[in-house]
Amino acid sequence: MSSRLAGAAIAVIGGDDREVVLVSELVKMGADVRVAGISKLAENKSVQCFKKIEDAVKGVRFVILPMPGIDENGFVRAKYSTEPLLLDKSTMLSFNDDSVMIVGFARPLLKKLASERGVKIVEIAEMDEVAILNSIPSAEGAIKMAMEATDITLHGSNVIVIGFGRCGVTLARMLAGIGAKTSVVARKPKDHARIREMGLTAFTYEQLKDVIGAADIIFNTVPSMVLDREMLKTANTEVYICDIASSPGGVDFTAAGELGINAVLAPGLPGKAAPKTAGLILAQVIPGLIAAELMDTSSLSNSGLQ
Repeated sequence: MSSRLAGAAIAVIGGDDREVVLVSELVKMGADVRVAGISKLAENKSVQCFKKIEDAVKGVRFVILPMPGIDENGFVRAKYSTEPLLLDKSTMLSFNDDSVMIVGFARPLLKKLASERGVKIVEIAEMDEVAILNSIPSAEGAIKMAMEATDITLHGSNVIVIGFGRCGVTLARMLAGIGAKTSVVARKPKDHARIREMGLTAFTYEQLKDVIGAADIIFNTVPSMVLDREMLKTANTEVYICDIASSPGGVDFTAAGELGINAVLAPGLPGKAAPKTAGLILAQVIPGLIAAELMDTSSLSNSGLQ
């Protein structure tokens, strides 16, 4: 057992199987771990289990929320909670003054609550060491969904990947590797050069309307409206669209339904496709962030500035 986090009090709030894996790894590192809304860990004698957020965070400096944080009403996604987990202004009063909240991405409400309470937020979803590794289970999950939703092989099919960010790169590479005729829509000239270097076809967003009609499958990775009603009208009605961008995605799903197009929003794929791997990714990154915060506090204390 490692002593990397010995003495660190950490509360893990809600989540899914990723957090179950993360908790196990934090315990191995010597942390004092408390959880709220993870009934699956009720029999684990190495952690303290609570039903309410307020009880879990008392006296705790580090609070880990699920990757999506809270919704617009303040509720925490909690697969194994026996009751709703609400994080609101009243709940925040139970946080320590020096609390550090670690979350995938913080929506406006969470930022507002943290700011009012003076709690520091560390967002990790866009950190390369998280996003690049998370792109692997995301891509695998999206490909699995496409395989199950269509009656054709990906090999030899016409596939369009919209966006060439971290998920787009991984997804395009995997699709090409299994023989799909892969085109990628990207904005930057340097991305077009890389796409061509990979042996794939590059298009601009302006060219999408001219090529979308030939696509059998479309994967969107861009979190802004790309496939609107007018664009969808030019698509093949038998096309399958898998949107893996963060909610609300980049597809007009109402229009897709009215046009008879099978389009789905697939958020949180790492936790669904490969929760153990996704949990271990979190366990590779989060302890380092906590250790850095502890070191900073120690340095301030030693210098007499705290």
